[in-house]
Amino acid sequence: MAKTYVEVLSRASSFLEAAGKEGYAIEYLFLARKNWDKTHWLLHLREEISSADEALIEKDLASLMANVPPQYLLGYEYFFDHRFKVTKDTLIPRPETEELVALCLSMNDNAPKQVVDIGTGTGAIAVSLKLARPSWQVTAVDISEAALNVAEENAETLQAAIDFRQSDVLSAITEKQDIIISNPPYISQNEWELMDESVRTYEPKTALFAENEGLAIYQKIAAESRNLLHPDGMIFLEIGFRQGSDVQEIFQLVYPEKEVRIHQDMTGNDRMVVVF
Repeated sequence: MAKTYVEVLSRASSFLEAAGKEGYAIEYLFLARKNWDKTHWLLHLREEISSADEALIEKDLASLMANVPPQYLLGYEYFFDHRFKVTKDTLIPRPETEELVALCLSMNDNAPKQVVDIGTGTGAIAVSLKLARPSWQVTAVDISEAALNVAEENAETLQAAIDFRQSDVLSAITEKQDIIISNPPYISQNEWELMDESVRTYEPKTALFAENEGLAIYQKIAAESRNLLHPDGMIFLEIGFRQGSDVQEIFQLVYPEKEVRIHQDMTGNDRMVVVF
């Protein structure tokens, strides 16, 4: 008996959920591969599925069962309405980081500024800021040469003029900065068991983990930024939801003259720290 698209995808989704995985991932992946929006899906869902499409779903299902993130299977993720190439050398850009970019933009107008993005990964933060504020001079740094190659490709594709440098935090920066922004590694080793299996298995460990209970990179940013930040400059940081007061204290000690404020994300968790 002929099988329809909706039957095959529903069965695949149920199979994932029975294994404790995200059932919607297979539909998300299939629609993206077919370049179908919701209207296309409604038009096709009751049609007989082709053998090629059924094989594609089976292959993707096996990958999802092995915890491969859908974004790595597709090779891209959307961030701030821009499509970014992702590879195993880069973290997958996440909605929480979009909130960091939005906060930075909301607190800064179009006036020219010198900006550095630390640990740029795919370049999502740097590129999104540059496209939203063309007058800003944006530098993006990462310790990983492989990540920088991906970021440069994304910047070129999206036509964002950015200065890329390989750097351990701010070691390659000599110019005074108006804005320092970062989504650094902030997960402590003792949080390993709490992490999603797909993250633990596939995303780059150097972009995830930090020493000293996940606070080491914040301490490094605080110390190295002191002589690089303009007196009226600002720092924007993404943090782990348990790190608000610790990161606030780190930066308040280094910047006693500034306000250091914790901001929550849309789910109400501590997610950002701003120094201004």
